[in-house]
Amino acid sequence: MDVTIVEVSPRDGLQNESTLLPTEAKVELITRLVSAGFRRIEAVSFAHPKLVPAMADAEAVMQKVPREKGVSYAGLILNRRGLDRALDTGVDEINVVVGVSDTFSRRNQNVGTDEAFGAAVDVIDAARSRGLFTTLTLSTAFGCPFEGEVAAARVIELAAAGVRAGAQEIALGDTIGVGVPTQVRALADGFRAAAGDDVPLRFHFHNTRNTGYANAVAAIEAGSSVLDASAGGVGGCPFAPAATGNIATEDLVYLLERMGMHTGVDLPALLPTAGFLSEQLGHEVPALLPRAGIFPPTA
Repeated sequence: MDVTIVEVSPRDGLQNESTLLPTEAKVELITRLVSAGFRRIEAVSFAHPKLVPAMADAEAVMQKVPREKGVSYAGLILNRRGLDRALDTGVDEINVVVGVSDTFSRRNQNVGTDEAFGAAVDVIDAARSRGLFTTLTLSTAFGCPFEGEVAAARVIELAAAGVRAGAQEIALGDTIGVGVPTQVRALADGFRAAAGDDVPLRFHFHNTRNTGYANAVAAIEAGSSVLDASAGGVGGCPFAPAATGNIATEDLVYLLERMGMHTGVDLPALLPTAGFLSEQLGHEVPALLPRAGIFPPTA
């Protein structure tokens, strides 16, 4: 089975770091990822620069990323203003985000969920008219830092509405790392019952409470073949307390490949990226495989 990993370290990985990397370092990170075999990379965010200063140079980054055949760059979008910025940068995909819980949506986007979803529908329609691949991400799909539990029925309702609105991919985000495999399976089954099998279901997990990798396996077993991950395990959400710990790409690739799945990632080529990030950010990154090494050892 092939599994596509959407590498999110240049965006979700860096947006919550106190150290703001220069444009050149971000481009170096993306170049390393392309060289390691990644073909879908979430490179930038078009959120307001004052709210997410780590992403303020999105246009400059996109001007300098390597353009190789088969590599698709995504930009995260919160509203039509973000899309307008993105359209002139050469992104191949847009990822428009809606918070499932109203409180998180208001903290993140200054509007409630229903209003944010309406704006997302407009973004999806406009992006598709320009030939961009469109993903709708539903954040706080597994739990909200302010409201607590999030009803699976609400997540499924919004996901199915996203399919009807023309989203070409639905992503469910465990924004604060509270999800468990039973939730993954229930959401995957509920989504397919409501929306069918034509639109892929992608998952975005954090390992905040050490459940991220179990959730990733559950997602694959539930039929998903697209997972987000962040090199070095860096990342988090600046709008959610203690939302740290994206699942580390290195650790995920090792897990999946050992299970007999193909990711297309050159793991030995990827491993030095964790050291590069540690050096740039001024602290050791969470990924474990760069410390322990590949098994069996490579020559």
